[in-house]
This record gives sequence, structure tokens and C-alpha cells, in this order.
Amino acid sequence: MEKKIKVLIVDDSAVVRQTLEEILNSDPAIQVIATAMDPYIAADRMRQEIPDVITLDVEMPRMDGITFLRKIMSQNPIPVVICSTLTEKGSETALKALEYGAVEIIQKPKLGAKIFLEESRIAICDAVKAAAQAVTKKLPERKAVQPKLTADAVIAKPTTRAMVQTTEKVVVIGASTGGTEALRTFLEMLPVDAPGIVIVQHMPEHFTAAFAQRLNGLCQIEVKEAQNNDSVLRGRALIAPGNHHMLLKRSGARYYVEIKDGPLVSRHRPSVDVLFRSAARYAGKNAVGVIMTGMGDDGARGMLEMKHAGASCTIAQDEATSVVFGMPNEAIKIGAISLVVPLPAIAGQVLKACNDG
Repeated sequence: MEKKIKVLIVDDSAVVRQTLEEILNSDPAIQVIATAMDPYIAADRMRQEIPDVITLDVEMPRMDGITFLRKIMSQNPIPVVICSTLTEKGSETALKALEYGAVEIIQKPKLGAKIFLEESRIAICDAVKAAAQAVTKKLPERKAVQPKLTADAVIAKPTTRAMVQTTEKVVVIGASTGGTEALRTFLEMLPVDAPGIVIVQHMPEHFTAAFAQRLNGLCQIEVKEAQNNDSVLRGRALIAPGNHHMLLKRSGARYYVEIKDGPLVSRHRPSVDVLFRSAARYAGKNAVGVIMTGMGDDGARGMLEMKHAGASCTIAQDEATSVVFGMPNEAIKIGAISLVVPLPAIAGQVLKACNDG
């Protein structure tokens, strides 16, 4: 019998604590070992037994969740899943938590939390399972500054003649657990004239706008939450809005995105498989695919379709730099990947693939 994932729930709401405990204990792979209404009580519980995963509220009395998270990640790192409300302030705070080392977000409305959480049962259990597989590091290591190389360190800028001979390339990227910081690392390394980029990051609704805004302030390129019919342009990255699928489309020489509703695909909306399939259909050999850290297999089949359609390059993040090696590994196992590289090398390989014609 497999060892169960031991979970500590930290939330000031008794209703949320009870509901989360019932949901998580309903999964045979998970066991809630304790609940706490604030970080001080949580610390006492942890002296008795160390959990495998902590679910952590952001706004609590006596000590906020972000302060507690920083203490955990700087002393004895444990995978943390953040529970946050849907307010704009909550979104930005939860994204800061991801920067500090949290591995997943569970969205939590201010009202009707019990019903909402029960409806999200599968997603909540999946988030805890993903966190249990995550590779955690002490906060100083996690925030270590990676060298911000420009494209010149890998390959010269494309010539005008090369652009005349080739159709514009489009980069499509999929990520999940650990992807927020992986995407930041990747996008910060791109020059202002980088090829157009379309991204699906598994993230709750209302968080993607704050996520895109944060990245836009850090990167040379423009980063924005995608809207229907947005053009895919050089120097721009479009991020799929939470709870909506995003497809790459083409009209003549113009690439654009379509934002649409629809069922969960590979248990996700947005789904990486949906984006990658559309890239195979509408971009073909002009597409460059990247699959990053994440749990599950979303994106693997779509990446294989891209490869069969003649994609310029299909890239997977390697295991050593992935928080969870699920999604990249699944794509590798079915033969969808042409290059497996560490996170800091992905930007250079993408630019090379786009400039090689």
C-alpha cells in the first residue's frame, strides 16, 4: 500500500477547514493530519508531525500566510498550496507567494466557499498531489538570480534577407505546477524583438491578468492576458485567460488567438493540448513548441501533433530544473520532443529555432 500524502490545512475559516479536510480525506492517496486557524497553531502542529504538503490561506489573524510561507521556505521547505480569494489584491498576493516558493494556487471565493470548494474537488486533490511531487528549495536558493543573457549570446539577430525567405515563426508554450516562475525566467531572457509567443499556464480565473501584468513589468517584451482576436506579434507574449481555452489561428500572414469556452480537456481549461493542436493545424512547420514543468500529461499529445505537422522544434524542460517533471516527461515518453534542455537554456534554443529558418 502506497504511503499517503500528509496534509496540514491552515485557514482562519472553520467552514473552509472542514470542507477542505472532507475533500482531501475523500481521496485515498491523501490524509489530513491536522488543521490550524493561524500560522502559530500550525507551527505547533508541525512540531508534532511534519506534513508532506501545507494548504495555506493568505489573509489570517496574527500572521499573514505570506510571512509564514517565507519562514517555511527559508528554514525547512515544505510544498505549499495557496488558498486565495478572487479579489485583485488576493491575486497579486498569491502570485507573490508563488515567487516565494508556493507551488500551486486554489482559488477561494469570499462567499459560498463550501459549495465552490466541493465543486472543485478534483482540482483541489490534483493540486495537493502535484505539490507532493514538487522539488522544493530553500528560499535564498529559489530566488538566486539567473544570468539574464540576451539572444546575442546564442545567435545573431535575423537578417532582413532571412525574413523574406521564411514565414514568421510562432512560439507556443505550455506549463503548470512551477510554471509561473519558469515562465518568468524564460521571458526575462528574451530580447525586445523576440518572436510572437502564445502561452497556456494552468492558473485559476482572475489570476492570469495579475500574472501577465507582473511579467510585463519585468520583461523587455510586452506580456498581456490574451483577449479574443489579439494579434500574435514580435515582442509580445499572450497568456491564456484562466478558465478559457486559447487557440492559435491564422488569416493570411497574420496570426491571432481565439478565446473560447468549452469542456475541460486533459482535466484543464485552458488546456495546453488545445493550444498545441491549433498550432499544429495553423502554424505547422512555422511553430516552435515548448512544454515546461507541470503535473499530468496535458500538452503531450498536442506536442506530438505539432511534431507530425513538421514543427521547427519541440522542446521540453529537463527534470533537474522542473518543479514537477510530469508534463515534460509524458511528452518525451511518446516521442514528441526533439530537444530536452534545462530552463535557463530554453530561451536560446527557442530563438535559434526561430532564426534558423
